[in-house]
Amino acid sequence: MWNPATGEQQSEVELATIEEVDAAVQAARAAFPAWRATSLSRRSEVLFHFRELVDANRKELASILTAEHGKVTSDALGEVARALENVEFACGIPHLLKGEYSEQASTGVDVYSIRQPLGVVAGITPFNFPVMVPVWMFANALACGNAFVLKPSEKDPSASLLLAELLKAAGLPDGLFNVVHGDKEAVDRILEHPDIDAVSFVGSTPIARHIYETATRHGKRVQALGGAKNHMVVLPDADIEGAADAAVSAGYGSSGERCMAVSVLVAVGESADPLIAAIKARVPSVRVGPGSDADSEMGPLISPDHLKKVSSYIDRGQQEGATVVVDGRRASVPSDGFFLGVSLLDDVTPDMDVYRDEIFGPVLSVVRVDTFDAALQLVNDNPYGNGAAIFTRDGGAARRFQFECQAGMVGINVPIPVPVGYYSFGGWKASLFGDTHMYGPEGVRFYTRTKVVTSRWPDPATSSVDLGFPRTR
Repeated sequence: MWNPATGEQQSEVELATIEEVDAAVQAARAAFPAWRATSLSRRSEVLFHFRELVDANRKELASILTAEHGKVTSDALGEVARALENVEFACGIPHLLKGEYSEQASTGVDVYSIRQPLGVVAGITPFNFPVMVPVWMFANALACGNAFVLKPSEKDPSASLLLAELLKAAGLPDGLFNVVHGDKEAVDRILEHPDIDAVSFVGSTPIARHIYETATRHGKRVQALGGAKNHMVVLPDADIEGAADAAVSAGYGSSGERCMAVSVLVAVGESADPLIAAIKARVPSVRVGPGSDADSEMGPLISPDHLKKVSSYIDRGQQEGATVVVDGRRASVPSDGFFLGVSLLDDVTPDMDVYRDEIFGPVLSVVRVDTFDAALQLVNDNPYGNGAAIFTRDGGAARRFQFECQAGMVGINVPIPVPVGYYSFGGWKASLFGDTHMYGPEGVRFYTRTKVVTSRWPDPATSSVDLGFPRTR
């Protein structure tokens, strides 16, 4: 495992064998019945306590994120804060699991529905949010009465271990939360394991497709969030200075290593030149350095291989006809570690690799179009449908964009429209495999299944059994 800020190997991660994955699943299966029978108030109590422990340890969690992922401290603290939102939502599980009731559906017959946990569920999570994304999954899963097996990224695994310690300290019984570090072997065992009932995943589209196809073939419920190519449409009437600020923070924050990062700016008509000029003017003030440095605004990339991959797209874009306005490879950045400055490419077209591929780094591509209709068509023609944003002062254009945009999350003058914890996160098209989004109300639905009960009780007045009631006719 690398230290992204220094380029040095800081530790090794022992990968789980198939037998160790099986042991974790067996522990979860054994612990499930008692937890499933535990009262909702007790489950909430554990989660409330966990929430307080995460809050008390947010700086330690953030420092782990900075050391292993490389993100700057403010980004790391923001990740922990977003994780806390999801824990807070899950604390309301006594209300969230309410069913429905129909009295007298037929004469003397009542019908009602209840939600029950699935059993053992697993989460396979990415390197870019090693605290927030696991919490997206296990907070609701545990609240609903399931046992959980987490397979975090081997690139930054330590945060998951601290989360496990905090859950234990909060009073979660042994066996209900299990962490296994592994590679494809461990993942494939999770996907085929007969005692795992559901799998949640966040990562790239090719892997999401593999997760979905393999796990569903083995009879599991699956939610698999894939890649993204998020567009930010800027109309001529927009506040260009505000749009430029948003583009810089949304495109280059966390070094572009987030699935909701803006990677394509769609400049409509006369907005293009002033927008590009405004972004270019802001680039020199983006301070790139170690995440532990309080002055840094953008940290390193996660690994040397990823640095090489992201850098190669700047060359490819130029070869395909894009104009390199800002070249991050020439930026003044620390010589140690996996640092890359921010890049801005103009004159990008939809047939270029820099447009088609999810780069997952600090590279912004500008596509120029003449009209709002062309911008909307560009967004909708893209195979990804994770998030999209529009910047405008025109309420009619914004409403039409909201209505017609084919993406799961839409921002209006908001560049990164990540839903708050009491809504749900997820995209459309190649950004989602399965039909359920992550966390929030859809998370509760994913980790439970509905049972409908139809009941009829004998009338005490006519029953042959003495129920102790006076008989009247």
